[in-house]
Amino acid sequence: MHDDFNFEPIRGLPEALPEGEYILWQGSPVPGKLAREALAIRWVAGYFALLALWRFGMSSAEVTTAQALGHIVPFVVIGALACGLLYLVAYVQARSTVYTLTNKRVGMRIGAALTMTLNLPYQWIGSAQLDLRSGGTGTLAFELIGDTRLSYILHWPHVRPWFMARTQPALRCIPDAEKVARIFAEAAETRISQPQISRATPTDGTAVAAE
Repeated sequence: MHDDFNFEPIRGLPEALPEGEYILWQGSPVPGKLAREALAIRWVAGYFALLALWRFGMSSAEVTTAQALGHIVPFVVIGALACGLLYLVAYVQARSTVYTLTNKRVGMRIGAALTMTLNLPYQWIGSAQLDLRSGGTGTLAFELIGDTRLSYILHWPHVRPWFMARTQPALRCIPDAEKVARIFAEAAETRISQPQISRATPTDGTAVAAE
């Protein structure tokens, strides 16, 4: 099978990891869950089911049951095509997405037609929220601090739903979400608790020791 991302030195990342950084977890969305939660495939299926029932009820009052069933066929076919298209979109999105947790950052390779990589150092993340669903899948969303701003539309569906004013990037519909959340929490806590060493700029021509 042809790999559309064989130019990556490491799967899901645009460049090799620097010294001292290593991968803790990698994963992708579950296509079926992404279709349900991000693309509302159940609502679309329900809409066409209601249309079919309405058409059947209207027709059955005037024609035989067999003829009434024939009248709902177009609604069933169109509904199936719409749901199939939504699932295809979810599948392509899931296949092209790779989420990465390292000991220093969250990495997100996202986008089907236009691929981009989002790097979020743990220092940029103020908090995270886990939306756990049945079967162990879930969405882990990150609230960013400081002046970091992201486009909701550009990064959809890899964002927390409906948080548009302050977009929260998210690992959408991932398997074993609770385990991934623990990995993130431990890595972020360890990284943030490490002292940050910087070198002051000398003002009098003499060397200044690192803080």
